[in-house]
Amino acid sequence: CGREFAAFVLSGVLVKLLLGDLGIDVCMHVVSFGGDVLKKDVSWEQIRSLAERDEVVLNCADPEAEQQMKEEVDKVLRTGDSVGGIFEVVGHGVPPGLGTYAQWDERLDGLLAGAVMSLQAVKAVEIGAGVTAASSPGSAVHDEIGYGAATGFTRTRNNAGGIEGGVSNGEDIVVRGYLKPISTLRRPLQSVDFATREPVKAAYERSDVCVVPAAGVAAEAMVALTLARCALEKFGGDSMTETTRNLKGYLEQVKNY
Repeated sequence: CGREFAAFVLSGVLVKLLLGDLGIDVCMHVVSFGGDVLKKDVSWEQIRSLAERDEVVLNCADPEAEQQMKEEVDKVLRTGDSVGGIFEVVGHGVPPGLGTYAQWDERLDGLLAGAVMSLQAVKAVEIGAGVTAASSPGSAVHDEIGYGAATGFTRTRNNAGGIEGGVSNGEDIVVRGYLKPISTLRRPLQSVDFATREPVKAAYERSDVCVVPAAGVAAEAMVALTLARCALEKFGGDSMTETTRNLKGYLEQVKNY
């Protein structure tokens, strides 16, 4: 039941405070409503700014694309239909090394995919550029590595979505959830009466047109819970003072590799 995730969303608020002490932030935005897709890249700052707005319509980081999405929702509302879409959750400031390359059930990408897929109406999950990568040559997919004395190791892009071999690599974690249209329509589809087995029209119970923004909020919480779990497993500690101390020592160690 979707109401189950109300508790997860509340938990996610608290967990994001914990992640904030570790320098990690998690935010979501909508990238698609039906056929209208956010066609240009948006920065972390643009995504993060959504959380600071007094009023958010569809939670798209680009106002022009958001207006097109709103028009799509209005059109579907007039026809009594419903529409799906895509949300994206970004984890910023995630240190490298969360997850594992050795245990299948502890891989970070697998944990995140399972957490987001557990949401109602989510029918597919993508890490980074996973969907387009399947039909692209390796030269266009793999993230080239660079190094600078001041910056350390760098990447020219983040098609991997911040995860390689089941482990975070220090880039932004990028997870997308693909939602089907909700099944209850104002213009009901064909169904069958359970008692008589006779054909009937499905019952109309609610007036939702698209739940992508709401599902994205729940997904943000699920990603935050997953990252917090992996961070605590990695750095341990009986208090935040101890955990942040362990993280700081770990990051210093990584810099010396």
